[in-house]
Amino acid sequence: MPERMNDGLNAPIQDISQQLLKNVLELCARFSIVSLNRQKEACEKLLIQSPPIDVAILGQFKAGKSSFLNSLIGKSVLPVGVIPVTTVITRLQYGEREQAVVRYFDGNTSEIGIKDIESFTAEAENPSNKKNVEMVDVELPSLKNYAGLRLVDTPGLGSVFKYHVETSENWLPQVGTALLAISSDRPLSENDVQLIRELMQHTPNIVLLLTKTDLLSPEQQNEVIEFLERTIERELKRQLPIYMYSTLVKTKQCRERLEEGLLFKLSLNRDFEFRKILQYKMQSLIKGCLSYLDIALKTSLQADLDRENLHKQIFDEKVNFDLVREELTIIARENQRQTRTLIVNYLDNFQKSLGKKLSLDLEKELSTWKVNLWKLTRRYEEWLADRMTEEMKHISKIEHRHFYGTLNKAHASLSRSIESFRNLLDKNIEKVLGVRLAPADWKIEVSEPDYPDIKTIRSFDFHFDLIWFLIPMFIFRGLFEKHFVSGIPREVEANLSRLAAQWEDRINRAIEEMRKQAINYVKEELSTIDALLSKTHGQTGEINENIKKLQEGLQNLVA
Repeated sequence: MPERMNDGLNAPIQDISQQLLKNVLELCARFSIVSLNRQKEACEKLLIQSPPIDVAILGQFKAGKSSFLNSLIGKSVLPVGVIPVTTVITRLQYGEREQAVVRYFDGNTSEIGIKDIESFTAEAENPSNKKNVEMVDVELPSLKNYAGLRLVDTPGLGSVFKYHVETSENWLPQVGTALLAISSDRPLSENDVQLIRELMQHTPNIVLLLTKTDLLSPEQQNEVIEFLERTIERELKRQLPIYMYSTLVKTKQCRERLEEGLLFKLSLNRDFEFRKILQYKMQSLIKGCLSYLDIALKTSLQADLDRENLHKQIFDEKVNFDLVREELTIIARENQRQTRTLIVNYLDNFQKSLGKKLSLDLEKELSTWKVNLWKLTRRYEEWLADRMTEEMKHISKIEHRHFYGTLNKAHASLSRSIESFRNLLDKNIEKVLGVRLAPADWKIEVSEPDYPDIKTIRSFDFHFDLIWFLIPMFIFRGLFEKHFVSGIPREVEANLSRLAAQWEDRINRAIEEMRKQAINYVKEELSTIDALLSKTHGQTGEINENIKKLQEGLQNLVA
């Protein structure tokens, strides 16, 4: 590998960026612009820390991201599996000695062995990140050729695990160079295209990585690449580099092409590439800030004429917070009311067969219980509790996906409702002020319910066993056994009803959480716009001056 070029971080550009960031922070605080928080934090980190370039491997779950990184670094460091595995951001970079450091959200750190990484980053070992790990940093001597870079493994998008999706999406503003992994067996979904759109706000460097290419023949590989190129050009009006990779076939050639075409160039020209990425992020941040200041400026210009009327026009009754909140609440409540019925109707299909199965099993068991009435009753109760718990857990585990009808309907309806709200608000602002809102970073997440703690109920209420010593079992045992067996269908019905109630509670809580998310999105957006409308009276000159400064700074930044 050629000697690394180090031209030093351009001091004037850094000074300009720092001053511009300071201006943006002050303006966001003054005008309560909260929608740019994550972009501000990303720019601050780059300016203060000047870290390695983060080359993030992103994409849908099971696209082969962790397997690709293990292959690239020549060592099985990251956990892989047939189900979604990665739950925590893991960063790998060159270090003189092999080490791994766990960083927790509370600020503490701990050094661990490489072999123990899976205990902190894998879903099976650390479900939903119960250990509160912010990220794991790994240093390897074998990454010397990638000095100045930091390879970042991220949880898969589109996973059933809400925490995985949140972790990756919240990390997007930190991306320096994005390697979007797309599996050859499902090339380029709408979610992938949307992810590229979001990445375009944060980095100039977006590369497509076609994984698992061993699944395709050479002709099929060419066909997929042509499809990717056509789709990206049509949807995004741009071209993106595409690299093929297989961890099974021609891996060395795949790795060498990726290194020569991307990784070595980034490493050799780290300072230049870092500066380019920082400039890009700053430009995106400044443009977002300018869009909100444009609203503030138009508001201030109109305020002297009819400020109150302007506020009423923009906050049309269709986007009034109370009305929107009521609509979102109605959507959630209507779906919550239907949850129990949906689950009960589905569980009714199991009642007859399960009752018959348990009745037959009980008849076989009873013949082996040679005890008095009191012990017979206790034995029956224990058997019933164990079997009911076992059957309810089995149904819950195997069939729970069929209980999610109202959860999915609520998610779709709530998402449509807040999208409709924002479109109306956007149209009102454009109509009154002639400007459009900056793209919103909204997404209602479906919080998949946890399994309930299965608890069965005892509806058996039989007290003859208290006088067991007065009842001759050789005469009445058959009657008692018949009574036990005949009661099984009733017990099944009661416990299926309880299972429905337990899942109803879980699902309705998830719907309520989505409702709160939606309301919070609406509240924050209205708060930002309202703050701009409320704080701009008599500030036209000042806002104009701030816009001019940001525009000049933007020109200096790209000069």
